[in-house]
Amino acid sequence: MPDRLRRELLETLAQSRALLDDLRLLGETELHWPQIPTDLPVCPIGVRGVGEGGEVACRRETLEEIQGDLNECRRCPLCSGRKTVVFGEGNPQARLVLVGEAPGREEDLQGRPFVGEAGRLLERILFAMGLQREQVYICNVIKCRPPQNRDPLPEEIAACEPFLQRQLTAIQPRVIVTLGRFAAQTLLRSQVPISQLRGQWLEYQGIALMPTYHPAYLLRNPAEKRDVWEDMKQVMKRLAAEARS
Repeated sequence: MPDRLRRELLETLAQSRALLDDLRLLGETELHWPQIPTDLPVCPIGVRGVGEGGEVACRRETLEEIQGDLNECRRCPLCSGRKTVVFGEGNPQARLVLVGEAPGREEDLQGRPFVGEAGRLLERILFAMGLQREQVYICNVIKCRPPQNRDPLPEEIAACEPFLQRQLTAIQPRVIVTLGRFAAQTLLRSQVPISQLRGQWLEYQGIALMPTYHPAYLLRNPAEKRDVWEDMKQVMKRLAAEARS
């Protein structure tokens, strides 16, 4: 725990104890908490849950609820050729979410994102950042494998993107890293090439977003690994700054 955070925590505890002592001297022996509804509706996409006194009384949707809604999905023709729906995996309270394009062959077989050769490269990148994949959340724009790993079609993105939006609303990460052209262009509503987007901080619904190249692209173009590492160093600095604030 950073020293600054530890000091602030100790100060808060001391202030709380002093307040409780004052209440006890005034004869207050019980604390009465306001009744909080347990049946709040799910917050709309992009809206955080707001507690008592807020304008919107709602709760965050859970990843389990979203996954339950997606299972056996038949919203686009990709359902006819898939073996599994690849929802995503990782820490549901992750500070960092990595978003790829679509499952490949290995992902379709195992039902997990980024488990093929590109996934192993991604894990090495995370390891160099001091992270394990269990600490982050990894998912794709498209949850079913396109035939022969072709590019997703616009209608497939349109059918699947709402689930990605719901995932990001549920997790509320500090930073999103988009891996490759489709993820960046989908979340940013942009047609700018990934070579021009990467390396600069952008934003998705108030969340810092860093576009970079997809690990599969790096396997074909290893010289670009240096650029991705520069992008990831920026991500590491951003996460460290968030932890200190």
